[in-house]
Amino acid sequence: MLTPILNSADRRPLYEQLYRHIRAEIEAGRLRAGERLPSKRALAAHLKVSVVTVEGAYGQLLAEGYLRSEPKRGFFVQAVQQERRTDAPAAPPLAPSRPRASLPYDFSTSGVDTSLFPFSTWAKLMREVLSAQADSLLAASHPQGVPELRRAVAEHLYRFRGIRADPEQIVVGAGSETLIAFLVQLLGRDGGYGVEDPGYAKPHRILSSCGAAVRPVPLDGHGLRVDALSALKVRVVHVTPSHHYPLGIVMPVARRQALLRWASEQPGRYILEDDYDSEFRFSGRPIPALQSLDSGERVIYLNTFAKSLAPSLRISYMVLPPHLLERWRREFWFYSSTVPSFEQYALARFMEGGHFERHLNRSRTRYKARREALLSAARDTGLTRAGSFAGGDAGLHLLLWMDRRWTEAELVERAAAAGVGVSPLSACDLTPPPPDRPPALILGYTRIAAEDMAPALRHLKGAWGF
Repeated sequence: MLTPILNSADRRPLYEQLYRHIRAEIEAGRLRAGERLPSKRALAAHLKVSVVTVEGAYGQLLAEGYLRSEPKRGFFVQAVQQERRTDAPAAPPLAPSRPRASLPYDFSTSGVDTSLFPFSTWAKLMREVLSAQADSLLAASHPQGVPELRRAVAEHLYRFRGIRADPEQIVVGAGSETLIAFLVQLLGRDGGYGVEDPGYAKPHRILSSCGAAVRPVPLDGHGLRVDALSALKVRVVHVTPSHHYPLGIVMPVARRQALLRWASEQPGRYILEDDYDSEFRFSGRPIPALQSLDSGERVIYLNTFAKSLAPSLRISYMVLPPHLLERWRREFWFYSSTVPSFEQYALARFMEGGHFERHLNRSRTRYKARREALLSAARDTGLTRAGSFAGGDAGLHLLLWMDRRWTEAELVERAAAAGVGVSPLSACDLTPPPPDRPPALILGYTRIAAEDMAPALRHLKGAWGF
């Protein structure tokens, strides 16, 4: 029977202590693949804790892929050292996307709810910056970003993503586009750059515009297929392991370890971990970042405040491994910071004062209510009889798999005629999808109020006739 020492005086909740203990036992091989764990009630009785505590720990381990659950049998340790290898398809060029017209109900994923932005707090902090740091605002800022902001980001990453990064490793930039373009210069254009297929189209376009040879990499039910990277002659790969866009897949630990092993097999291989909406997970703790598992300095971590605060803020950042930081300072130190000091100082104070954490908590509560309202409206209208949702435990969108009554183009066109904006999964395809793949739609829920979900889906009901 598992017997970890749980300390009620520890700042970490008991379920997190238990989760970390079991995870360490699995990673060390002391709990072997296929081994059955005690039932929730049995372990709770043994440790003299509540069943809820054990349930929380098991739930997080399930989400990360350390455990699997079998109905009426229990919980079993999942293998974390296996990787299936199959052939990978080739890739044609990417087609441009089309702008979307304004509609009464817009399930777009391109924005956030601006009413959540803490304008009064932000204005107060900006006045404080003007008063206390007037001289600093007029001087040239550090090429990597002001030290105050980098320290605040490092503290946030340690507390919420399990990343131990020195502030000196952090580079602040005006959006992920700028940082990815810098990385192509830093890592070189030689060798293929892999991107997820289907996936977020912008990395493909940025990398291509920088002169890199971009190769779409197929996915399966566990995320990006690591076995395809060598066949496609990829040297650098851009991934979203904590919540893939748009499929909503969370990459399990076995696949993450396989990806890290691939990167370590040859010099010059790197992983660009895009953690774009990791703050929004609605069950359990956030999934640990891939970078936190990296012991070989092969992961470059990227994140942005576009989803958590506002896209127009234009502040993103990356965490460079120490050896790449040395090259950055040696070869790219002449670049000026691409983000105005004013906004950097204000954001630093926003984070240091605990405002960012409180804002995230409020946003998670609001967005979770909208997600639940969307799912409830889908059940009430009968949409769930014509389709099924995926990717609902994290992020700010859902993927709706539909029956084959209509094509994706017909579904989108009929929805738009009824005043509802939805996006087809095919808009994220970089190569032709499998012919047997059912139609699917992407529904972002940041821009529609909870009370508007039911009317929006009633419009879809009339448009699609389900």
